[in-house]
Amino acid sequence: MIKLTRLNGCLLVLNSDLIKSAQASPDTMITLLTGEKLIVRESCTEVVARMVSFRARLLAEVAKLLPPPRADSLQMVTAASLSSALTSEATNSSAISPEIAQRRRRREEDEE
Repeated sequence: MIKLTRLNGCLLVLNSDLIKSAQASPDTMITLLTGEKLIVRESCTEVVARMVSFRARLLAEVAKLLPPPRADSLQMVTAASLSSALTSEATNSSAISPEIAQRRRRREEDEE
């Protein structure tokens, strides 16, 4: 939720997830997903800054609730990523030129 000020000076607390757009003409008009329009004193830049600040605080609170990452879990993620990349490369080998594919086949036959 972000705090904004209506033109008459009244405080407005708005769920920023409902904001569809904001435009300055010259006052800032906020259009909500519901179609409702609000005019506020803050500039579009200030509205966006408050939204970003709110989301940053929210993510920081969520991060506090999560357990800290363990070194072994990072190694597993790295190994899984590498394995996935190698599998993806093998799957995409059909995209290589016929000459390279032929050389690979010859090399594999020579190794056998």
